[in-house]
Amino acid sequence: MRMRIAVVVMLVGVLFAPQTPSRAATASDTLVYVNDISDMISLDPAVAYEFSGVLVAQNVYDTLVTFEGEDLTTIKPRLAQSWTIRDAGLTWKVTFKLRPGVKFSTGRPVTAKAVVFSFDRVIALNKSPAFLFKEVAGLNEGDTIPVGDDTVVVSLPKTASPLAFLNILTFTVGAIVDPDEAMAHQSGADRGEAWLRNHSAGAGPYVLERWDPQSRAVLVANPNYWGPKPRLSRIIIQHVPETSTQKFMLETGDADIAADLTPEQAQDMASKPDVKLQDGKLLQLVYVGMNVKQPPLDNVKVREAIRWSIDYDGIIRSLLRGGARKVQTIVPEGLFGFNASAPFQQDISKAKALLAEAGVGGGFTVEMLVPTGPAPGGPKWSDIAAKIQSDLAKAGIKVDIKETVQAQLLGTYRAQKGQMVMILWGPDFPDPDGNATPFSDYAAHSIAWRNQYNDMAAAALAKQAALEPDLTKRRNLYKQLTDKVLHEGPYIVLYQPTKRFGLRQNVQGFVWNPMAYTEFRTVSK
Repeated sequence: MRMRIAVVVMLVGVLFAPQTPSRAATASDTLVYVNDISDMISLDPAVAYEFSGVLVAQNVYDTLVTFEGEDLTTIKPRLAQSWTIRDAGLTWKVTFKLRPGVKFSTGRPVTAKAVVFSFDRVIALNKSPAFLFKEVAGLNEGDTIPVGDDTVVVSLPKTASPLAFLNILTFTVGAIVDPDEAMAHQSGADRGEAWLRNHSAGAGPYVLERWDPQSRAVLVANPNYWGPKPRLSRIIIQHVPETSTQKFMLETGDADIAADLTPEQAQDMASKPDVKLQDGKLLQLVYVGMNVKQPPLDNVKVREAIRWSIDYDGIIRSLLRGGARKVQTIVPEGLFGFNASAPFQQDISKAKALLAEAGVGGGFTVEMLVPTGPAPGGPKWSDIAAKIQSDLAKAGIKVDIKETVQAQLLGTYRAQKGQMVMILWGPDFPDPDGNATPFSDYAAHSIAWRNQYNDMAAAALAKQAALEPDLTKRRNLYKQLTDKVLHEGPYIVLYQPTKRFGLRQNVQGFVWNPMAYTEFRTVSK
């Protein structure tokens, strides 16, 4: 996953008035959401690619199509009421029919020309999320054409997946911007980028009222919103980097939702009468990569033996305190193409038998690189590594743990020099190809390349699945691919983490989208 860098800054000037835990202090029409938002650098949907910026942009802009709630498998209409995909010979033609009567927050109509402007603007600005259009979808300026006021035709090269393109359009990069408002604030040739950094010009349920960097972003309900009106008229996303402070604010009623609780804090809050816990799905996978050019990891039976040596359930139960799901295939649960097969559990006898068949029944020593700090889900990377070290020792495999900062670890990993590397991955866009190609195709110079896994059949399956327009055929291809990589590939998928939220008891309708945002319009108090 391309790194979304967060710079930690100190929270200044947050005052805490003593509150009785049984009384919510926030106004009835206002939601206070506390989180570390130090990564927020721009609220322009053509620029935002950090978690906090995406959270805001997804609520002030609308897209042509969407995923609703936690479901990332079924595309739903949003600004487009319908769409078709047509094989046009040399290209795919994706045609969108716009919903009638929709207005931007400015009161101007949402038209086909606004869609063209928004897509071409992403490509021209060429900021962090632009690769989703340019590299994944193969789009150039001019490939999106208006047909009248209510129809848009997008031409995609045959090397791109039209289904992946639709999935990309659910994300912030596909947001539709009011072109007149953006160009009215243009500075030089920036198409309004400097102004849209801290203003909004969208058709979403909320409008950006203000953003005070290192403090808060405030959203207010959009009076021109075309859909069901937001249940709360004001959203305050407040910068609170310390999880202990988040917990305190939630307990005293100064916050309605706390976004970053540790497993220990969540356990402590479980018995509190005025708060409740809720898990949100994430698309990250925590895994160990095995370099297949470094003996004995070049032997598929050795890799299978290592997978049979690990106590996955123990890791999830004891270290993550239930804050994860047991997933063992390379497409995470929640995405189209997820394969629920999870055959591996600790079976030392089976592991030893496989090692004997591979000619290393006497065991061997291997180095495992591990990041410093906390892993997704809360425990330290080093604690997970120590558990794996203990598990593999039972099968006669000695693991030397080398703990290093993540930047240095990634440098070694990307240079193909790691033997075993514990790390995480999350897709850049909500499509199975965001995982399938990196894990399966050596030529993509991503995860398969780092582990020197060059399986031409796996790469061909990944490419075929990505480009298949028929959903049933596409699902079957991902089943074949994930089964193959599960047993033959160089990966030990340890778990898929969840994100644990604390909510006041009166908060209803909160749903976390696995692409790391929520739609505040559904939340009520």
